[in-house]
Amino acid sequence: MCGIIGVIAEQDVTQQVFDGLKRLEYRGYDSAGIATIHNGRLDRRRAEGKLNALGDVLNQMPLEGTIGIGHTRWATHGPAITANAHPHSTQRVAVVHNGIIENYKPLKQQLIAAGATFTSDTDTEVIAHLFTSHLEGGASIEQAAQQTFSSLRGAYAIGLIIDGNDKQMIFARHGSPLAIGHGAGAMYLGSDAFALAPFTNRVSYLQDGDWGILSIDGVSIFDVSGHPVSRHVEVVDAASGMVDKGNYRHFMRKEIHEQPEVLSRTFGQYVKPEEQAIRLPEHDVDIANVKRVILVACGTAYFAAQVGRNWIERYARIPAGIDIASEFRYREAPMDKDCLAIFVSQSGETADTLAALRHCKEHGLPTLGVVNVPDSSMTREVDLTLPTYAGPEIGVASTKAFTAQLGALAALAIHLGRLKDTISAEEEARLCNLLLSTPRLTNEVLAEESHIEEIARGFVDTNSALYIGRATMFPLALEGALKLKEISYIHAEGFAAGELKHGSIALVDEHMPIITIAPDGPLFEKTVSNMQEVMARGGQIIMLASAQGLAEAGEGCAETITMPEIDAFIAPIIYALPLQLLAYHVAVAKGTDVDQPRNLAKSVTVE
Repeated sequence: MCGIIGVIAEQDVTQQVFDGLKRLEYRGYDSAGIATIHNGRLDRRRAEGKLNALGDVLNQMPLEGTIGIGHTRWATHGPAITANAHPHSTQRVAVVHNGIIENYKPLKQQLIAAGATFTSDTDTEVIAHLFTSHLEGGASIEQAAQQTFSSLRGAYAIGLIIDGNDKQMIFARHGSPLAIGHGAGAMYLGSDAFALAPFTNRVSYLQDGDWGILSIDGVSIFDVSGHPVSRHVEVVDAASGMVDKGNYRHFMRKEIHEQPEVLSRTFGQYVKPEEQAIRLPEHDVDIANVKRVILVACGTAYFAAQVGRNWIERYARIPAGIDIASEFRYREAPMDKDCLAIFVSQSGETADTLAALRHCKEHGLPTLGVVNVPDSSMTREVDLTLPTYAGPEIGVASTKAFTAQLGALAALAIHLGRLKDTISAEEEARLCNLLLSTPRLTNEVLAEESHIEEIARGFVDTNSALYIGRATMFPLALEGALKLKEISYIHAEGFAAGELKHGSIALVDEHMPIITIAPDGPLFEKTVSNMQEVMARGGQIIMLASAQGLAEAGEGCAETITMPEIDAFIAPIIYALPLQLLAYHVAVAKGTDVDQPRNLAKSVTVE
């Protein structure tokens, strides 16, 4: 969850470390800190809260050094206070860590018994004391590193510097992402290539069990047994310029408005207009003969996967199951090798989803990843990647990544349908043309933003809200509710519209807004019937439907949002935008931190 950065160079590195942390703050913003070595002396600065608090500390007490490590924290062990902020240190070493050390309690007890004094509640501090104890026991730096890392159980990406040594930085990776950046007269360590993008585009990705030593001249990498290994240096495009908000107040709004461009880019990769057909990246996976599909994901990606399941079953006629990644391994579900396992993730680093992926690979299943971040762990581990081409998404609440995931899953469903001969070439052409129409249609929805903003102002004093929809609109209801919860802190739930009457309708009163997602199609009348059940109990209906749908059923609604008349196939992509805009403007009206909502982080790299 946390972000780490390390720099070793010929000149002062403090500003570079701080700039790297700016690009990593989406991973956590409970606290931040930097440690450097200057004139042979280890020094550090830390602050609770967001990165600007650390900036204030650095302005008051500057930090210098030609080697430095930094950290931005999402709290796991111990509250978000300065004492628990990284880097953690002894008099000999300072360490930053992303992950969870599962056996920290027995290690801590052993170290205390040996005379160590702990000053934090974190699991990370044991790393600093353990490394120090090995150094004080006469071990070399290499020996201390190997002995320390072999003692740790759990997930970790680690950066460590040693007092009196401004020439070497120690690192290790197990279960949490870590990359090496190769610069001119400098070397870098970072949680991802995005953090390193301002400094270098030459990156090596570490593998589980790797540890090593970074110096200004290069890097030495060892495997878990201590044998030297090499990791390929790749030239990456981390799109460093896309981190800027431009003229937008928040990244989230910018990313909502980028969706027409994103969809054009995504479908430009998968839809071949001249052929009126879907083309996937070249691969060796025999997807033509799969008899079953499993989709696995977390959070927003899980709701995208739910829509994907509907599409795959409808167009490819393949039975499709879906699992929450954090639960998947523990169900001990049967693993058939004719089953395709599909994993959906914005970051490609979600710990639960990666664990599920590795579980499927152990059982010999072919694997496919729908991933936004190039060169992520998931991209490197799956048999086939469908990139979503959304570009960097900084706002914690996912928007453009969600619709891009839908786009890739829609393309996959069509492709499987042709492979299975469950749809004709003519139907494929029709569906492809519908996908190509989505950028224009999303622009039409964005034109309704001022009206949606007016509706949002009525939510300021709302305590709870319900979202209802049917078929592919049910996952949209779940996603709409999640967006509202994430950034406005209003309790919200999504329901399959027909299920509301089975208990939860008891919550409805005259103060309860019910967002009804009712696109044209065969389920429109049924959705309207469910809406009227709620309306009869005093619920305040906000109805999303076409002009025709609103003319037929909009009377008596508290508010309406006019949507384009569209085919049911692409409705999930188009109807996602007003739900995002509603959540965004409610949060703005309430004055919450839209881009960095409380208790959340963008990338969940711990279980």
